[in-house]
This record gives sequence, structure tokens and C-alpha cells, in this order.
Amino acid sequence: MPSSRTGRPPVQQRAVRRPAAPRAPRENPVRRLHTRARRAWDRPLTAYYLILGGSLLITVLGLVMVYSASQITALQMSLPGSYFFRKQLLAAVIGGILLYSASRMPVKLHRALAYPILAGAVFLMALVQVPGIGMAVNGNQNWISLGGSFQIQPSEFGKLALVLWGADLMARKQDKKLLNQWKHMLVPLVPVAFLLLGLIMLGGDMGTAIILTAILFGLLWLAGAPTRLFVGVLSVASLIGVILIKTSPNRMARLACIGATEPRSGGADCWQAVHGIYALASGGIFGSGLGASVEKWGQLPEAHTDFIFAVTGEELGLAGTLSVLALFAALGYAGIRVAGRTEDPFVRYAAGGVTTWITAQSVINIGAVLGLLPIAGVPLPLFSYGGSALLPTMFAIGLLIAFARDEPGARAALAMRQPRFGRKRGAGGSAGPRRWNTMRRRVSAARSSGER
Repeated sequence: MPSSRTGRPPVQQRAVRRPAAPRAPRENPVRRLHTRARRAWDRPLTAYYLILGGSLLITVLGLVMVYSASQITALQMSLPGSYFFRKQLLAAVIGGILLYSASRMPVKLHRALAYPILAGAVFLMALVQVPGIGMAVNGNQNWISLGGSFQIQPSEFGKLALVLWGADLMARKQDKKLLNQWKHMLVPLVPVAFLLLGLIMLGGDMGTAIILTAILFGLLWLAGAPTRLFVGVLSVASLIGVILIKTSPNRMARLACIGATEPRSGGADCWQAVHGIYALASGGIFGSGLGASVEKWGQLPEAHTDFIFAVTGEELGLAGTLSVLALFAALGYAGIRVAGRTEDPFVRYAAGGVTTWITAQSVINIGAVLGLLPIAGVPLPLFSYGGSALLPTMFAIGLLIAFARDEPGARAALAMRQPRFGRKRGAGGSAGPRRWNTMRRRVSAARSSGER
């Protein structure tokens, strides 16, 4: 070993360790998941997918539950077990055509249809009161027979008419800067809405009248009605509602059944409300199984229409009912998002009106089944049996889809999509033979010409 000048062995120099770079703190998995969900939630096509996917899932699940809940009723009426399901499936197919047509219509055509739909709805609702034409179902004179077993309820189309016509009216007034005057905000929207309400109440359908009132308030709220005006209209509507309830023993009995736990509560017949609670309570977490409901065997009236949510809770349990609630919540959020992000006044009013309609009707139906609200006799949108309710609702969903596609960000995102199979080749845009557009081919095309 070589020695140093002093005769001592050289001291080996130790390698100096550099301080390690501080590690980045690990991100909280919950926060990372929340960040990803928020990014996905803010994408341009989120509302479009929520409306399309949510409405289709609700409709398909509704068809399944209609088939399960209506079999016993059909057999008791000496009909085939799939009788109501086939009718609902036919209505869903027609409604799907309406949904697709509405989703592809331009906004100008939607606005052009507002007045014809309103005039047709008013004419049919007045025709219901003509003896020999209108017919009563469950005590309500709100139906017109189309021959055979097919009937139509014009008041369901009155909801769509009020949404489209009211949205067009308020949009035109906003363009002319007239909504800052209370008379232009109320007239003629409120008189026409009261005309529709009067025609509905002539037949005794309080539930549909409540939905129309909710749509009216939704349009006024979106138009920026001042608080005193809003409260004034609400007070008048509430006073009329109290008078109509007080003068009807049937409505008073329904009011007395809120929260009832016995079929006879306070002298009122609460059989339907109580057995709806029994159905929900016996479902447990995951339900008794599809088709295994006990309450639908004659114990629960209207099991496939107004109280189909109770049968869903019995057969699919808490998991099934929460899934239905989540789908309606997603649909409502998407509608609010479309109404909030648009710059077109008509789109804002129409999207807000449709969202108010579907949300209010869902809350009233589910609240009645849970015993929190009086039984109003309104179906669960897209879910309950009834073609008259399904057709205008699916057309309204088509409106929301069209509005969601028309957002600037969504329009750009849809325009950037590439065709899935093949591309045009050759100079001058001449179309060549189609090739499989796989991921490998896309990666190869992105490389530079010298890369191997």
C-alpha cells in the first residue's frame, strides 16, 4: 500500500452521501377518488350520458317490475299474465321513437310545436267532460276511450304542453325585456295554467293538478319572480287547494292516512297506505326476490301503477329502492345542470320545467308510498304502468337529451369523435377501402417516419 509523505497510510475518503430528495406525500385515496369523480362529473358529456342512461335504466327496470307486479292482477281479471306488460312494452317502444325524434329536433321546431300541443291538450281535456266520450276510472273523469282496451289521459299531455308553451312564452318576453314587469310575468302564463288546472279538477284529479302547479312555480322561479309575487301566487294556489280538500271526504281521508300503521286509522280507510308500508318493511336489505312479492296477491291495490315502488321494495329490498332513487337523483341533477349552463332562455325554461315535473312527480309518488305524503294517485315517471303517462314523459326526456347535446362543450366533444371503422384515404379526399381502426394502427400512425 503506498504511504503518504508523513509515512502514514493514506486515509480513505468516504463517499459523501447526498441528502435524499424528499418524497412527495402520498395522496389520500379518498381524496384521489373524489378528484377523479369530480373531473368525470365536470366533463361536457356528463349530463348527456346521465339523462340518456338514467332514463333508459329506469324504463327497463320499470318494465321488469310492471311484469312482476301486474301478473296477479291480470290473472284475477281473467287475462294473460303478461297482458299489462305487453301494453307497457308497446308504449315504451312508441315512447322510444318519440324520445329519439325529440332528441334530434332543433330548438326552433320544439318552439314551433308548443302552441299546437297546447291547443290539442286543451281540446282533449275539454272533450273528456263531454258525456259519452269521457270515461271515469277510479272515480276520476279524466280518460277518453280509443277503442278496445286502449285509453288516453289528456291531462298527462297537459304537463308537456305547459312546459313547452310556458318556456316559449317566457323566452320571448325575456328577449323583449318584459319580465321585469309583474303583469307580463303573470299574464298570460298564470291564466292559461289555471285553465288547465280547472279542466283537470273538473275530473277530480288532484294529483295531476299538483304537478301542473309545481311546473308553474318552477317557470316563475326560473323567470326570477320576486318573492312577494311568488308568495302571492303560492297563497292563492294553497287557498284553492285547502278548499278543494276540505270539500271532499275522499281527500280528507287520504290526508288522515299520513303515517298510518293500521288499516283503520281515525275512522279512515288506510288499507292501501298501510299495506304499502308492509311491502317495504318485508323486503329487508336485498328483498324477497324478483316475482316473490306477497302483497301483490290482492292485498295491495294498484300494485303495478301508483304503488309499484312498494313492490320494488318488497322484491328488490332496500338496495333496489335506493338504486331507483339514485337514478332519479342523477336525472334531476343532469336536468338542473343543463338548465344552468345554457345561454338560450327557451332551453333554460324548458329544461327547468321538465326537471321540475319529473322531480315533483317522483317525490309525490314515493312520499305517498312511504306514508310521508297523502296518496295523490300519480304514477312514478318512466316506472309505473300507464302509456298515457309514459309517452309525454319520454318525449320530455328527449327534450333534455337534445338540450344536453346542444351545450357548446358537448357539441365540440361530439364533433371530435372519430368514426370507429375505417378512414378516408388518398389525396383529394378520395375514399379508399375501409381498414380496421385498431389501437396498434393509431399508435403506428402517430410515430415519425424514421422510427422503427
